[in-house]
Amino acid sequence: MSISRRFFRLPRSLTALAALLLLAGGGATGKAFASSCQGSKGDKDHSTHHRGHEHPSTRPSEPQGLHFEGETRLTNVRQVTFGGQNAEAYWSADGKSLIFQATPQEVGCDQIYIIDLEAPEGASPRLVSTGRGRTTCAYFIPGTDRILFSSTHAASDECPPPPDMSQGYVWALYPEYEIWTAKTDGSDLRRLTDNDLYDAEATLSTDGEWIVFTSLRDGDIDIYKMRTDGTELTRLTDETGYDGGPFFSPDGTKICYRASRPKDKDLKNYRELLARNRIRPRNLEIYWMNADGTGKTRVTDNGAANFAPFFTPDGKRIIFASNLGNPRGRNFDLYLVNLD
Repeated sequence: MSISRRFFRLPRSLTALAALLLLAGGGATGKAFASSCQGSKGDKDHSTHHRGHEHPSTRPSEPQGLHFEGETRLTNVRQVTFGGQNAEAYWSADGKSLIFQATPQEVGCDQIYIIDLEAPEGASPRLVSTGRGRTTCAYFIPGTDRILFSSTHAASDECPPPPDMSQGYVWALYPEYEIWTAKTDGSDLRRLTDNDLYDAEATLSTDGEWIVFTSLRDGDIDIYKMRTDGTELTRLTDETGYDGGPFFSPDGTKICYRASRPKDKDLKNYRELLARNRIRPRNLEIYWMNADGTGKTRVTDNGAANFAPFFTPDGKRIIFASNLGNPRGRNFDLYLVNLD
């Protein structure tokens, strides 16, 4: 992968924005879905088995044309991936590498790759997941030589079937997803969850001690936390509706997340879809809570699809993506909101 040594680096705590830099240059398809670690970001048919694990051929970074006229908040944008679908990129603690998910060819499923941002021109991202099944969102575990991600590979080498979009855009909550850790070279694979229900959307506390994730293990889509060795499992949410996409605050005392609270006809539709391991992410609001699950606070109430909440480095605000400008559309912009 060709990387400019002047690559624009956000503050390390704003890792959730790294994917936007990857998408700024546009992939081969030009499509991006606000999955935020949900793992169902595309609408192509990925039913064909992954043919090889190489990333597409790369070329030198071309900064021309990556900056939109009128954009005043982003500068020195650099493209770091070329071809295929590349998204959900997150920094290593030292800021020298990115870990991300990619579908490098027009067939197959997302796999996990690492880019060394200080590698010589022409160096390619390296595959660190198994190359089998489908994976979603990976992170470097702070203070270790290990990574965290979710994958379906234990159930099948093949890609799970894509969701039926004939009745509108939905997410698939694949029950084959389990949470894994491995070394940064992909070796020493360790399984942390083991059931036939959705376990994914896992992220880490900044001290590397805790994992927070989303699961269907108790009959609804709720948020849980556990130690990075899989112990001390605790359920944090229990209201009816989707609760997911969680992230710890920098000091580890809070967790922000997205949630739906369907009622009446929407509740009936939610339950019907959930019975088929599907959800419709049309109306999600942003919340935060204390790391023990207390003090749940709703910070948006706009009826839009609000995704990817993440704390600012001082822990006092939340940055998130939303289609607030057109709640029925698919154009997402970034917003900031105070914790109150």
